[in-house]
Amino acid sequence: MNKKNRHELIKSIVLNHHVGTQEEIKAHLQEQGISVTQATLSRDLRELGLLKLRDDEGKLYYSLSEAVTSQFSQAARSYIRRVARAGFMLVFHTELGEADVLANIIDKDANENILGTVAGADTLLVVCKDETIASDFEKDLRAGL
Repeated sequence: MNKKNRHELIKSIVLNHHVGTQEEIKAHLQEQGISVTQATLSRDLRELGLLKLRDDEGKLYYSLSEAVTSQFSQAARSYIRRVARAGFMLVFHTELGEADVLANIIDKDANENILGTVAGADTLLVVCKDETIASDFEKDLRAGL
């Protein structure tokens, strides 16, 4: 099977099944007679822009890329547990081990008002262009938490 067809099959799996791991996707591919290596599957998921979101029960699952809602995408919002502001900087608190994932999502969204991110294990520092922008982001996020 060529790459394009494999990508379409992966999209179909993600749309029709609540899959939370690459192993689950790989199992669905194998049911279709498609065998892929872990490296190939990882690359496919990255190329497709798949996101990991949280369902209502807090379980992570794969989803196709979404349009940005408000200032931060739904994918980014799903990782943020708390937000605080210090001048032109925001501090996001996540579950342990998720701050770097959130940083990657925010960096990929390429918001021109965000100068950069620095991730720890469960804390993410977001440097905004100015204090007004940081304040607006904080209000926007607090309304959705």
